[in-house]
Amino acid sequence: MFYHIKELQYHAKPERPDPVFAKKLQEVLGGQFGEITVAMQYLFQGWNIRGDGKYKDLLLDTGTEELAHVEMLATMIARLLDGAPAGDLEEAAKNPVIGAVLGGMNPQHAIVSGLGAMPADSVGYPWNGRYMIASGNLLADFRANLNAESQGRLQVARLYEQTSDRGVKDMLSWLLARDTMHQNQWMAAIAELEEKEGKVVPSTFPRQLEKRQVSYTLFNFSLGEDSALGRWAKGPTPDGCGTFQYVPHPKPLAPAPHLPPAPPYIFDTPPGVVTGKGPFVPPCH
Repeated sequence: MFYHIKELQYHAKPERPDPVFAKKLQEVLGGQFGEITVAMQYLFQGWNIRGDGKYKDLLLDTGTEELAHVEMLATMIARLLDGAPAGDLEEAAKNPVIGAVLGGMNPQHAIVSGLGAMPADSVGYPWNGRYMIASGNLLADFRANLNAESQGRLQVARLYEQTSDRGVKDMLSWLLARDTMHQNQWMAAIAELEEKEGKVVPSTFPRQLEKRQVSYTLFNFSLGEDSALGRWAKGPTPDGCGTFQYVPHPKPLAPAPHLPPAPPYIFDTPPGVVTGKGPFVPPCH
């Protein structure tokens, strides 16, 4: 059961209208790493856990908070859109504020959403459920969560530098702080899970079934050998199960593939044309 409290988690009130910045805020609302994504990601991860406990509670706590952030951003976007023009462009252009709007406002805010937020990114692309990850493996999911919070905080920080509105900055400052907390909580949860089950996901797959002779080998597949200077090229591996090896000049281990021609009913390019060994003259009848 969800219970909605009408008050916002934190303030979402700008000093002045700015429809252009409202368009920018759509990215951290409905973009790939926006609040809708993390809200759905954490909630589905939590709902899909087969059992109860602290990890499920953490996911549902955080996912529900992200819904609050969705509401804050939607409110801020709506308030930034207050006063946006929808009439005669020539008359509108006489107003410098409206002139700025004409140079960058998302027209869908005036046409589709009635001066409200949309589940879409800053260029109007609709939010997509494929943005979210809920695999059922907590270590894999928590690593995805850490990435989502890292990318999200990066985008909010960039937006913070693109506005002088103290009200907008105040709300973004709150979101930055919460993203700091969420990055740290996922790092803590990842470290705890790694201590319990190891660092490689999935930990339950039988290691003897993988080609272990290349499990810890770095192949140099680019010009130069700078990659050999990293921690990942020598010494013990982080999972404690091996030693890194570096191969500066990797050799192919299998011959070149040669596929047979497709059957005629597939209508691929004729084999003689592909190989250059013979012309093909299509019939005229």
